[in-house]
Amino acid sequence: QVQLVESGGGLVQSGGSLRLSCAATGSIVAINDMVWYRQAPGSQRALVARIFHDGRYNLADSVKGRFTISRDNAENTMYLQMNDLKPEETTVYNCTANIRANGRGWGNYWGHGTQVTVSS
Repeated sequence: QVQLVESGGGLVQSGGSLRLSCAATGSIVAINDMVWYRQAPGSQRALVARIFHDGRYNLADSVKGRFTISRDNAENTMYLQMNDLKPEETTVYNCTANIRANGRGWGNYWGHGTQVTVSS
């Protein structure tokens, strides 16, 4: 069974940094793109960053220059380095990935999320 597990969230002061991880486990054949989303209360889910297997990536305009996305294909893990965090970025961060599971074909999988809280 394929699972995505996020970690690295926590409480940080405004201007601080956190590094989120998203690890895919299970019987995995291949992973295409991996994505970080966040959804603040009362707002729609927003894409934060996306990274493809070959390393190409996209960042939301609001995080460019502050966040960095990377991945370790050997470990099936994606990272999000978040610097200069702002209080309005307090929310749950979820990762999702397009994964080909052994014997099951391609599918989109979601983690349960990790809470990021930025105090002012």
